Amino acid sequence: MGVIALTLTSVAVLPAQTAAYLDFNGLTRELRSLAGGSNLARLRSLGTSHEGRDVWLVEIGNTAGAPIETRPGLLVVGNLEGDHLVGSALALETIRYLVTTDDEGVQQVLAEQVVYVVPRLNPDGAEAMFNAVRYDRTRNGRAFDDDNDGRVDEDPPEDLNGDGIITVMRVPDPSGSYMVHPDDARLMKKADPAERESGAYTLHWEGRDSDGDGYINEDGAGGVDLNRNFQHAYPYWKRDAGPHMVSEPESRALMDFVIGHRNIGAILTFGHSDNLVTAPDSRGELADASVLDLSAFADASNADIFDQGVFRTAQQGGGFGGFFFGGGGGGLPRLRGAQPGRDNDPDSGRRPATTVNRADLKYFEAVSEAYREITGIEKVGINREPEGAFFQYGYYQFGVPSFSTQGWGLPQAPAEETEEEAEQEEQPPAQAQAERPQGPPRSGQGPPRGGQQPGRGEDAQGVDAAILEAMDAAGIDAFVEWNPYAHPDLGDVEIGGFGPYVVTNPPAQQLPELGRKHGEFVARLATMLPRVTIADTEVTNHGGGVFTVRVEIENTGFFPTSLQHGVVSQSVQPTMVQIQVSPDAVLTGDAKTSMVQKLDGSGSRHEFSWVIQARQGSSVEIRVRSQKGGTATTTLTLR
Repeated sequence: MGVIALTLTSVAVLPAQTAAYLDFNGLTRELRSLAGGSNLARLRSLGTSHEGRDVWLVEIGNTAGAPIETRPGLLVVGNLEGDHLVGSALALETIRYLVTTDDEGVQQVLAEQVVYVVPRLNPDGAEAMFNAVRYDRTRNGRAFDDDNDGRVDEDPPEDLNGDGIITVMRVPDPSGSYMVHPDDARLMKKADPAERESGAYTLHWEGRDSDGDGYINEDGAGGVDLNRNFQHAYPYWKRDAGPHMVSEPESRALMDFVIGHRNIGAILTFGHSDNLVTAPDSRGELADASVLDLSAFADASNADIFDQGVFRTAQQGGGFGGFFFGGGGGGLPRLRGAQPGRDNDPDSGRRPATTVNRADLKYFEAVSEAYREITGIEKVGINREPEGAFFQYGYYQFGVPSFSTQGWGLPQAPAEETEEEAEQEEQPPAQAQAERPQGPPRSGQGPPRGGQQPGRGEDAQGVDAAILEAMDAAGIDAFVEWNPYAHPDLGDVEIGGFGPYVVTNPPAQQLPELGRKHGEFVARLATMLPRVTIADTEVTNHGGGVFTVRVEIENTGFFPTSLQHGVVSQSVQPTMVQIQVSPDAVLTGDAKTSMVQKLDGSGSRHEFSWVIQARQGSSVEIRVRSQKGGTATTTLTLR
């Protein structure tokens, strides 16, 4: 069974060469060991989860030299979704790599920059992986009334067949919407009447209707999906997004840290969405979302109760019409036309930007290329549509390069090039450029509701067959065969499907190698941070106590001191250059305190000069401060 391939363990202390996923206690002890055994790492808690577990942060940097808080910073966050334990595993191995490697380049990075790592933002959700009965759980530990019946967590999935995992029930029903997939009897598809197909099954998560409301497993344990709880493209009224943005102690702890550390110049998230294996396209859009159809079909069995609440309309079986309790966990009644925050609701027509500014695309493309080169990952499995995702907040609201990766990929056999692909490659550059949207660089909105691109949002494409084919080829037992079961309420059913965690996490034996590669990538990404220096200075004595002071500042990093979107959104402060004299000593030239909105990287320079009046032989200090690119100072003698 696929779950065994994950090598689950709750053993606290493991040698570095032992591959295993760690529970909270195991992760905590590993972090304490790494921080306690190195003068480069410092461990602290950002806060505690609903269930009282620490949200750990490790700060990595050599404390000799410039103060840590003034250095360019890279933030790495893992395990936002509870079932994505590979995220915390890769974050842990990244920390191990950074504090133990003898690579001189990495040591130089840690002397000049700082790396912040939050290995497991969702410790409560992650801990569910180590329960006696396991099922995919993305949410945190908040008790939540999913079905609006005034009770919380009263109808969870149940392990009916006693195999220790929750999978899917397929129930024979001539009025059902689903049929066995003609290409693979393990899979299901929605019947298409236009293709003369008819449904023969309904699909549900394994369990019973514990609360007697006519729905199966509609109100399980938890909670809020933390990677839907942040302040960009927040999915109002989705039951797993929380009562409001940053509603959770875990997401609030992370945001408090981010807002208090404006030196963070780039963000890397390990999560269910991807913009690294596949960079944003020429329009700035992310790759199409992809999902497991089987899971989506099982989720859909309770869709109407999540929209309406426990009391269904008369057309759906009588009851009390459209009446219901609360807004998903105790909020205001969900009465259409009287919703708080309506102006920000996607239904209102006011949509947040969801496409990367064209001027910033080259940076995303370069980082994507480096990621694929270092990790060898070329193909992902599921790819979730980001809504309220932290990495989207990082770019669109915080204004920095922000990336997300699942941290592993599916095996991919070389594909033969089709004639159509060959013709596209031979397309003349002028024609290719003509197809690129024109106009001034800006961060755009996605397609309007009702005109979404195929494969995005609710039209996300199922990748069940591709995942099964790849995992079969790799020898990963990801699927539980369908087996008959006499259900006490539904009669004869079959139970089977994808095993929990196997689609979102690689086999544990892959973790050391994946961790090393991601440690190398994080080190490479840190070298790309902007870094301001004073590259050249000159003092000209005009006599009579009048001097011209000229300086050139340089950005030796790869990223600019602000992305174009950071300029447009005014989320990144300009770089300040200041000559330390009294304002009335500046006779002409640049202002005493001057600003450069954006200084490109890769050695780009900007010149400032002042004509000042001062005493010959005195000294004058030049200060440069970049919010994302660090600081630089020099002292000049006026001769």
